[in-house]
Amino acid sequence: MAENTFKIDHLGAGDDFVATFQIEDTSVRGRIARLGDGVLDPILKRHDYPRWAAHLLGEAVTLAVLVSASLKFDGKVMVQAQGEGPVSLLVAEARSDGGVRGYLRLNKERWDFVDRVNKGARPHIPQALGRGVMALMLQPNDPAQAPWQSMVPIEGATLSDCAQMWFSQSEQVPTRVRLAVAEVSEPGGTKRWRSGGALIQQVAGDDARGSTDEPWDNARHLFDTIEDIELVDPDVSSGKLLFRLFHESGVRVEPPKALSDKCTCSDERLLATIRTMDKEEVKSLADADGAISADCQFCGRVYRFAADTI
Repeated sequence: MAENTFKIDHLGAGDDFVATFQIEDTSVRGRIARLGDGVLDPILKRHDYPRWAAHLLGEAVTLAVLVSASLKFDGKVMVQAQGEGPVSLLVAEARSDGGVRGYLRLNKERWDFVDRVNKGARPHIPQALGRGVMALMLQPNDPAQAPWQSMVPIEGATLSDCAQMWFSQSEQVPTRVRLAVAEVSEPGGTKRWRSGGALIQQVAGDDARGSTDEPWDNARHLFDTIEDIELVDPDVSSGKLLFRLFHESGVRVEPPKALSDKCTCSDERLLATIRTMDKEEVKSLADADGAISADCQFCGRVYRFAADTI
């Protein structure tokens, strides 16, 4: 067991990674992620989101990262929620190269109203997103491979609830999901965003495995004891957390994938988008000198194209 512990601590230490794991001698597999200074902090600080809106986006980004760990092709995972609430659009993207990005569209006036009603307490999902749908999209880089998308109604009090509903309805795989985001204060007043996430899934039984219900029930009960602080505390490594949960069986962790705050926007991509637009619409966006300025909603980079370029 000591060797197992070392492997988990070595592979699960630090931030800005995602890793898959298997509970030894059981039919339960999982994924665990930690995001910090290299990913989540710059994504959330780039936009002036209200506190609880930032938490929501952080959870969505963490969820996208967890799903991306299962990709069998070069491409990307997108978690997207569209609703009628103060947050009308929530988008998080994680790619097979480790790049991560995300943003949300928010009506500040409606959000402030919910904040007053809640007296500063965190809004639940129906308050933040309202009625709508949550989609998970898999997009291969190879154009010969077809993209895949599945949508479910937005249901549940938390994004973890919505994710579990999505796995249940779309993949029909029993799944437990935990997501946590925290803004950590440091000496001097500096604040840093961190997040952690984990999920476990039941592997279906067959003639060789037999029923997998009992191992799943045991793992699920242990997994549900996770506290939010354990997912985000820099002094509690993911390895230590997994060992606390599953030390009786042991855990085999695969080498982690490094993650980074990395946008895919470029001059070429934005110009290609502009050139697909109607000519009159393009003219309406132009400045007095005919140039067009645009900014990337994800990373905030500002682009300006001269009239003759367009």
